Amino acid sequence: MNSFTLFKRSLFQITELNQAKKMPFWKVILYVVFLSIILALPITKQIFSIMQDIKNDGQKIAAKLPEFEITNGKLHAASNAEGFIYQTNSIIFTFDPDGKRTLSDVTADSVGNAVSLGFLQDEFVIALPNSGAADSLLGANQFEVPYAKGALDGLNSQDLKQGLDEASVPFWIKLIVFVFTLYPTFINLIINLLMITIGANLYSKIRLYKLRFIDCLKITTYSATLPVIVSSVLHFINQSFDDSFLIVFASLLIFFFALRNEERQIPPLA
Repeated sequence: MNSFTLFKRSLFQITELNQAKKMPFWKVILYVVFLSIILALPITKQIFSIMQDIKNDGQKIAAKLPEFEITNGKLHAASNAEGFIYQTNSIIFTFDPDGKRTLSDVTADSVGNAVSLGFLQDEFVIALPNSGAADSLLGANQFEVPYAKGALDGLNSQDLKQGLDEASVPFWIKLIVFVFTLYPTFINLIINLLMITIGANLYSKIRLYKLRFIDCLKITTYSATLPVIVSSVLHFINQSFDDSFLIVFASLLIFFFALRNEERQIPPLA
């Protein structure tokens, strides 16, 4: 018995999934990682699409930028250049060489899923949407890069436009994005499997099946295969789809069918 065999049975022979109780626990953990990867795929695709949108919108914004250069800790624009705010689907951009706006103003611009960016007089600022993801992963949702620190010294409009035209997301960035997506997906799946197992274990006790809690956990893990695949497909179709209820309910239902061939204890005589 191996995970590939149980994977096929989870799709076509769910009444045979009770054999999952014989699987080594480390293989079950690896299978949970495999299911997490399936669930992470549509989320990762969505993130990559957002990154591409930001790149495309960045090129539109760059085309509207006047001549400027960052030197001596200040943003110096052409004499006839005026500040402006430009909004796309993914970016709200501020260009303010006159010092009329602050970090708080740029942060307040951020609405929905849009990222606020600003070339202010003394610093470059980034404000991410208040979704909670930035706080949990990065510790904050707004960042400042003062020109006085020299990180952007010498940057000018031509360099920025050329950089955006030639920009591409390297493979290692994509890998990091996938890992960051996989981690919370894995944790969420673990929590769902534990919830399913509690219900499955209670059912097995009521039905007098000779199963331990760990046996129920192993069976429910493989029972979750089809619900996870269906949830992932629905996520591709509808990005806002909440898969937790479907995974818990459908996995528990499949678990019930998986125990049809399981041996039951003989109830004690009165």
